[in-house]
Amino acid sequence: MPPPVPTGERTTPAEGVEARAIEAEALVDAARNGDPRAFEALVKRYRHRIFALALHMTGSPSDADDITQDAFVRAFKNIHRFEGRSEFFTWLYRIALNRALNVRRDNKRRRTTDLDDPRVTVAIAVDSGGNPQRALELRETYTHLVRAFDRLSPLLKTTIALTMMQGLSYPEAAVVLDTTEGTIAWRIHEARKQMRGAIEHALKDPTPLRLPLRPPNIERVHAEVPESPPSLEMALALLAPSV
Repeated sequence: MPPPVPTGERTTPAEGVEARAIEAEALVDAARNGDPRAFEALVKRYRHRIFALALHMTGSPSDADDITQDAFVRAFKNIHRFEGRSEFFTWLYRIALNRALNVRRDNKRRRTTDLDDPRVTVAIAVDSGGNPQRALELRETYTHLVRAFDRLSPLLKTTIALTMMQGLSYPEAAVVLDTTEGTIAWRIHEARKQMRGAIEHALKDPTPLRLPLRPPNIERVHAEVPESPPSLEMALALLAPSV
């Protein structure tokens, strides 16, 4: 474990990242040596991000919860096989992604995005600032956005989920997906192009989305409300906060 920072001293962002990495490495080493409390600490550290990733991939809270639990059970059973050649969280992400893709394949009936999709609700909660009128204005936009995301191929979808929604760097995503940084960059470019096309097509469709008589209750989140419609990149980022 890294020594605590003396009172009054400040760490730079880079130092903070390095300290967290050292701490995570120490927890992994302890877990590999049979310390159950160390693995519990790893679960607390990464559970939220794994659940969010699974929710992005499936759109189902129940599936996401099952995937999260299964990913940690598999990680616990196989942690002795983790060789430490990459970060622990990239190894864990790979386990969760494989499970999420299997769940999608097992669902014979393709899931359609509806107006109560939890990913849509989260994005609205962040961007509406608790304003009901703003929430109604954003609902159609985000529903189209998530539908476009769900139409992406598994490779493009996982790349977008890891980078634009989970905040992984191109090198980190390349490790998780066992590819190159250049391939990651191309996939993001291609995914953006496909999603823009799908959204533009949907917005030109004269058939409107049927909004519910009452909007779902959205927990008020203190966030700055943009004066203009969000760009695709901003909208994608809004799908990532607390889920």
